[in-house]
Amino acid sequence: MKRILVVEDTWHNRRMLRDLLTRAGFEVLEAVNGEDGVAAAERSRPDLILMDIQLPLMNGYDATRRIKGNPVLHHVPIIAVTSYALAGDEAKAREAGCDAYIAKPFSPRKLLATIQEYLA
Repeated sequence: MKRILVVEDTWHNRRMLRDLLTRAGFEVLEAVNGEDGVAAAERSRPDLILMDIQLPLMNGYDATRRIKGNPVLHHVPIIAVTSYALAGDEAKAREAGCDAYIAKPFSPRKLLATIQEYLA
């Protein structure tokens, strides 16, 4: 079973992602801020990470840089899932190391297709 780490500070969004991903057959781990997200990634070595950008303590850009800077985790795909959807935000997410970018509100079908693409 593939393990996905969801780094998201909003309870409602975490619950929605957890429900979607567990129904699709994934094991879901959760972190509520950027620092916890980095620690959870180091501890659990997930197969993929869904990263919000607007997070307390450490934003998603910095958390992504820290994770991608770790030689053990460098290969783990990180998908930014964010309400930051202005011009240039996707480029900023990719520069930080995100492999893909999905704007909220997102299509569950599109999100799952993107996850499957990176886990294939």
